[in-house]
Amino acid sequence: MKILVVGNGGREHALLWKLKQDAPSAEFYATEPNPGMAELADPVEIGPTDVDGLSSWAEAKGITLTVVGPEFSLAHGIVDAFRRRGLPIFGPTSAAARIESSKAYAKDLMARAGVPTASHRTFTRWSEAAPYIREIGAPIVVKASGLAAGKGAVCCPTLDEALETARGMLEDRVFGEAGAEIVVEEFLEGEELSVFGITDGRDVVLLLPSQDHKRIGEGDTGPNTGGMGAYAPVPWVGPDLQRDVREQVFLPVLDQLAGAAAPFRGLLYAGLMITQDGPRVIEFNCRFGDPETQAILPLMESSLLELMLPVARGGSVGAPEIRWREGAALNTVLASGGYPGSHEKGKEITIPPELLSSAGLLVFHSGTRTEGDKLVTAGGRVLSVVGIGDDLDQARERSLRGAEEIRFEGKTFRRDIGRKAFESREAPRS
Repeated sequence: MKILVVGNGGREHALLWKLKQDAPSAEFYATEPNPGMAELADPVEIGPTDVDGLSSWAEAKGITLTVVGPEFSLAHGIVDAFRRRGLPIFGPTSAAARIESSKAYAKDLMARAGVPTASHRTFTRWSEAAPYIREIGAPIVVKASGLAAGKGAVCCPTLDEALETARGMLEDRVFGEAGAEIVVEEFLEGEELSVFGITDGRDVVLLLPSQDHKRIGEGDTGPNTGGMGAYAPVPWVGPDLQRDVREQVFLPVLDQLAGAAAPFRGLLYAGLMITQDGPRVIEFNCRFGDPETQAILPLMESSLLELMLPVARGGSVGAPEIRWREGAALNTVLASGGYPGSHEKGKEITIPPELLSSAGLLVFHSGTRTEGDKLVTAGGRVLSVVGIGDDLDQARERSLRGAEEIRFEGKTFRRDIGRKAFESREAPRS
């Protein structure tokens, strides 16, 4: 078996690590791999969005399965290109990936499907957005409709901030073309929850729920990032809530996509707010989430490969019983100083060798590269330090110990990942 992983961040490192556990005798390849991935796979020096180049290479190489990590590759039609050549690939077509690449499209889709979400309006002109924002008031959420690397959703506590944010997107193009259209929506209160579902377009198998931490600062302060950490499982999520999420969120949206001739095959991610009225969708993503993937997959004892293969080959996901190890995992993300704004690169990273052999600790690379014999920073989010323990307390202790021991200039991380779980182990609502 020959497996290609497209992408080179922390999510892809975790996927590669898990798939190599599932199929240790397989040949693995990765596109422009980071140094952590390079230890597990042969490099393919073709960019993740070069869909024609990758599909040609995969066909010539006889690749058995391709797993796509980044949303940009999916939006660029990598799945369409592979399927035209009859190559098995795990991920949605570009038409189905619009559920993430256009938040405006996703909102319209949810309305047609009857999926609970925040009330909203979309705008392409500042002159039309401003009066609406003034009418609604704050707090309010302003989102770039396009792909903005997880940074395009801004929760605005004041009217002035909302107006400034909308103007920045529509007139100053702070997110480029991703912000040429914006979604202005109701501010929801509750607990955030991330749920992944592996789907064949009709049925879906949900993975272990997790909770992401988007803001840069402790106590959920500062600007949004791509994610500063996550943990799983979430103590207050029980079978009833998972059933509601499957029946009220995933199945109606999948049915609507199938009816629109854009069936979704692959990994559908629902970002939820669990309110007093039940689950409401904040956003959908068309791929595995980062940093949640790094916390979920180390707890998965069943084979991820066996779930992916039938979907990639056009078959049914079936009804597997997924086995999860007892305990918990917690991912602390180490970021460069200045992230999510401008930040320097090329800072030398020191990872104590004994740390990598520590029980219950994994380190996944995100923004790293090598310069000679040195490991250096190469992005905003640099490393994911994942602690695995018998409970969340032990997982957190191991993750923080690793985060403290790894060194590089400007290192930034949150010490309160999972704080809401520690504050209250009980469900905030049924």
